[in-house]
Amino acid sequence: MTEFPTVRVAAVQATPAILDAEATVEKAARLIADAASDGARLVVLPECFVALYPGNAWARSAGAFAGWDELWERMWASAVDVPGPLTDRLVEACGSHGVHLAVGVNEREAERPGSLYNTLLLIGPEGLLHRHRKLMPTMQERLFHGVGAGDDLSPVETPLGRIGGLICWENRMPLARWAVYQGGPQIWVAPTADDSEGWQATVRHLAIESGAFVVSVPQYIPRAAFPADFPVELPERDVYGNGGAVIVEPTWGNVIAGPLYGEEGMVVADCDLREGLHAKRWFDAVGHYSREDALARWLPGEPGPADLSPPAAP
Repeated sequence: MTEFPTVRVAAVQATPAILDAEATVEKAARLIADAASDGARLVVLPECFVALYPGNAWARSAGAFAGWDELWERMWASAVDVPGPLTDRLVEACGSHGVHLAVGVNEREAERPGSLYNTLLLIGPEGLLHRHRKLMPTMQERLFHGVGAGDDLSPVETPLGRIGGLICWENRMPLARWAVYQGGPQIWVAPTADDSEGWQATVRHLAIESGAFVVSVPQYIPRAAFPADFPVELPERDVYGNGGAVIVEPTWGNVIAGPLYGEEGMVVADCDLREGLHAKRWFDAVGHYSREDALARWLPGEPGPADLSPPAAP
């Protein structure tokens, strides 16, 4: 039977060791320990935290055939095999501190060198629990990441409750959200690279619509984070990702921790999962408020919508 514990969640806004997967994973292990020392049982790290997010602020010209091969090679070399030694290290850190971890990585397939994937991993003390590949990379991301198959959207049952979620602008995709809602997530993780005010509106709406606590974590990326030998020229600016880590409750979409901007840091909240049950008394997107029976004609594979045009004049 579904349980409704109170879960302390940490949204950890961190800067990776860019293009150094081993150092970034070791940093993740330290951050897990820090969050656990504050009582956190679920730790959420940003999109593509291991070990580079190809941000629009600096990678928008990557469509050129020339000039990007070295970066691509180094991104592949610093990507993550799932499962593999780096995920094993994260499992070890979770086991040492009795926590669960959601973290974004650049995933590779070592047996078939080629495309990378923007991947969200859910890891527990007992091992790797779930892998989700981003369905649709956004804008310049499509020059670095392949598309996910969509067979990995179901939330995962854990001792902390059912954990599900999507990556960045996947959370804007109504049918992707609907697919996750079917599994009744109680905590929704939304690692992202969006540091805009509009994103805050997105995650607040998402909490209301899903009936779940939403934990959204971007990266904080200052210019100083890039190594001196970074292989492409950076545009002149001080910060390439300003953060905005936030935790939102599901009844009225109120922000209960954050948003945090302009620095690395951690926001923490105690999430009483009974609040999600209360929210669904009012609005259950895949239950009493779904009206799938009336709206089925609009779903993929169903007949087209009825002709609602006005009758012709006599």
